[in-house]
Amino acid sequence: MKITKIETFQVPPRWLFLRMETDEGLVGWGEPIVEGRADSVAAAVAEMADYLIGEDASRIEDHWQVLTKGGFYRGGPVFASAVAGIDQALWDIKGKALDVPVYELLGGAVRDKVRMYTWIHGDSPEALADATRTALGAGFNAVKFCPATKVAPMDTAASIRSMVNNLAAVRGAGGDELDIALDFHGRFTPAMSRRVLPLMEEFLPMFVEEATLPELSADLGLIAQATSIPLATGERLYSRWDFRSVLGCGVSVVQPDLSHAGGISEVRRIAAMAETYGALLAPHCPLGPIALAASVQVDVASPNFLIQEQSRGVEYTDGPDLFDYLADPQVFNMDTGYIERPAAPGLGVVIDEERVRFEARTPHQWRNSIWRQSDNSFLEW
Repeated sequence: MKITKIETFQVPPRWLFLRMETDEGLVGWGEPIVEGRADSVAAAVAEMADYLIGEDASRIEDHWQVLTKGGFYRGGPVFASAVAGIDQALWDIKGKALDVPVYELLGGAVRDKVRMYTWIHGDSPEALADATRTALGAGFNAVKFCPATKVAPMDTAASIRSMVNNLAAVRGAGGDELDIALDFHGRFTPAMSRRVLPLMEEFLPMFVEEATLPELSADLGLIAQATSIPLATGERLYSRWDFRSVLGCGVSVVQPDLSHAGGISEVRRIAAMAETYGALLAPHCPLGPIALAASVQVDVASPNFLIQEQSRGVEYTDGPDLFDYLADPQVFNMDTGYIERPAAPGLGVVIDEERVRFEARTPHQWRNSIWRQSDNSFLEW
C-alpha cells in the first residue's frame, strides 16, 4: 500500500487540511496547522512528502521516527504540526484498510462517549451569566472562558477584582454541577498567577489553563504551591520531551494538541506518560473536524482522559465552522454534552472533499491579533 499523492488545502476560517492517497485507492485526511502560519506548515509538509511518496503507508511508527528525527534540525511548532497532520492521515488510512476505528488499533475503547466543553464569552458578569445559561440549554455541563482580555504584567486591583467577579457570575448562573475551566492564555506572569488564583479558589474551577507562558514553565511549581486550583498546560508543547519538563512541576492536566504535538502517535504517548504522574488528558482543539476526529480517537482509548475542547463557540472569526466540511455532521452531535464513540473506520469522519476544494480556491490569511499596552509596548495575546 504505497503513498502516491499528498495535497494540502488552506480552508477558512484558519485551517489547513491534508489529503493522502494510496495506490490501493484509500484516502486519509489530516490537519497540520499552526494557526497564523499555514503557509509555513504547508511548505514543511511538501518537503516531507519528498520522502513519503512511494513509501508503505502502513509503517506509521517508522515514518514518525524518520520525519521527526531524520533531519539535523528538529522540533518546534512548524515541523511537529506538519508531522501531526501526516500522522493523522496515516492512521486514517490504516484504520480504513483494516476496517476498524483508530482507537481499536490503540488498544480498544475504554469509554463509550467523550465529554465535551464549550466556550463562553462576555464583556460583563451579566453577559457571561447569560452565555452560561445558553451553554447549559445546549446540553453542556462544562464551559471554558478567559476571565479577562488584556492583562498587564502586573495589573491593578480593579482588574483582578473584575476577573474574580466574572468567575463568580459564571458559577452563580451554572451552579455547582457545572464544571468551569479558565484559560489565562499565558497572559499572566507567574507573580500575577500567584496573586489571582487564590482569590478564585472558592469558586472551584475545574482547572486553569496556561497560567503563564510556556517559556516560564520552570515556575509552574511555584504557582502550583500557591493554589489548590489544578493547573493545565500543553497547547504550546510539541513532544513528550517538552511535557517531561512540566509534569514534575505539579501540572494536573496535560493539553497536547493533536495537530501540533506530533499527531495521534505522540499524543497517545504523552497521555501514557502523564498517567504515571497522576495527570489527566484534555486535548487542545480549537481547530477543524479532522483535528477533533483524531482527538476523539485518542480520548476513547486513553484511561486518563478528562474532557475535550472543540471549536464551536470559540468565536475567533466568521466563515465555515466545524460541521461544514463533514458529509455527516451528526458524528459530532454534542446535544448531551458528549460525543458518542465513533464506529466508522479510520478517524470516523467523512470529509466533504468537494467543499474543501471549493473553499481552498481562496486561501485564508488568518493572523492572530497584536495587542499593545497603553504605552504602546507589546502585550501578550
